Amino acid sequence: MEKFLNILYPRRCPVCHQILTEKGILVCRACENQLHPIIKDYCLKCGRPVAPEVEFCPECRKVHREFDRGRGVFLYNNRMRQSLLHYKYYGSREYGEYYAASICRYMERDIRAWNPDVIIPVPMYPRKQRERGFNQAADIADRVGRNLKIPVPDQIIRKTKNTRSQKKLSAAERKQNLREAFQITERMDGLSILVMDDVYTTGSTIEAMAHVLKGAGAERVFFVTLCMGWI
Repeated sequence: MEKFLNILYPRRCPVCHQILTEKGILVCRACENQLHPIIKDYCLKCGRPVAPEVEFCPECRKVHREFDRGRGVFLYNNRMRQSLLHYKYYGSREYGEYYAASICRYMERDIRAWNPDVIIPVPMYPRKQRERGFNQAADIADRVGRNLKIPVPDQIIRKTKNTRSQKKLSAAERKQNLREAFQITERMDGLSILVMDDVYTTGSTIEAMAHVLKGAGAERVFFVTLCMGWI
């Protein structure tokens, strides 16, 4: 059956989108060598790339962060932007396997050190999720949770406000846009939480999630995203 499905729906590289001819790989060799994971010189708070001698990015130096610490795997460049577009809007759901494998490969040490009790993906507004067919953050989180044996409970946080798209908003507008957008369904007293999303840009979404989680008693809130964008 698997062989038949591979013929009918051949696996494609999540970066160049060409059919993978080599068995057992998730990304073609050429593309893998061109990707640049953020493995050094990053902000010790949010994970954004910084100069080698700098500990914190300008934003984390000047504002209080609701979350405790976070990391991103890849820079949100055009390659990753196109990859995520195919994943979210054009049916390339299998790319999630590569995304989760990359998170486990590059972030497992940090995640183990943070020792989260659960992984909570950033939720989508129900109508938007129905239109898209799935929540990309939940899909990635479920795959990572299975690989690392960390629970990924469903519906802990719901998005109850249909906010505007964050893409074209300023940092201040993004923060205002997400105010009171998330609602938590149970107490998180004393728990360590790992929030998971596909892209971190200004951090407004993660901040809003951390605010709700700590308001429900969470002791610590960390995050991991597949991509880390520039402000």
